[in-house]
Amino acid sequence: MTKIALIGPNGRMGRFVEGLLATREDLEIVARIGRSDDLASSLNGAQVGLDLTVAGLGADHARTLLDHGVRPLIGTSGVDPAEDAPLDALARSKGLGGLIVPNFCLGVWLQQRLALDATRFLKSVEIVEEHYSGKVDAPSGTAKDTAAQLEQALGRQPGSLGVHAVRVDGLYSNQQIIFGGTGEVLRLTHQTFGLEAFGSGILASLGYVAQAQGVARGVGHAFEWSAARG
Repeated sequence: MTKIALIGPNGRMGRFVEGLLATREDLEIVARIGRSDDLASSLNGAQVGLDLTVAGLGADHARTLLDHGVRPLIGTSGVDPAEDAPLDALARSKGLGGLIVPNFCLGVWLQQRLALDATRFLKSVEIVEEHYSGKVDAPSGTAKDTAAQLEQALGRQPGSLGVHAVRVDGLYSNQQIIFGGTGEVLRLTHQTFGLEAFGSGILASLGYVAQAQGVARGVGHAFEWSAARG
């Protein structure tokens, strides 16, 4: 039984996770920590802290969790990649692990993998991400993560790749990676239509984090770990 502190239980994702874990015998929510609660004093013996709060709080929450012996699973956006190494070092110094996940979707991870392969042959690329009008951060954490991976693969400066954010009522969560070639265009499109798209990634990540050493970035670590277990 893995004991979980759910940080941000009242948002859309928090409510979804409540239902997702309700029938799981191997996962138990032992703390529900809201905006007005003190994180450090509300963990209630949790082994993993699943952070689904607002953008920008993830790194601070991860440090607090590690300082109190809890493994962080950071699902909120806004954790700068520059924070990865210090968090990894802190986790290893305490014999713990964690994971920073810009997006829990299997399809997004596969889209990114295909796009990285495409950079071997196509160098002209930009990203268009689309979300509902109420989404606070723009561009999204997923688009920033995708851009950073592509920039590294292409040998470009951070922040140099074009990322276009669309916020319109009726949209849910979509990302398109557009490659241009001579007389042709390759579009890699991922669309989601509900929170169910994140379920498999959340479950795989909870399993991975419970045994991980050090803090990694990306849901791919969890999917690879899960696939290796069969």
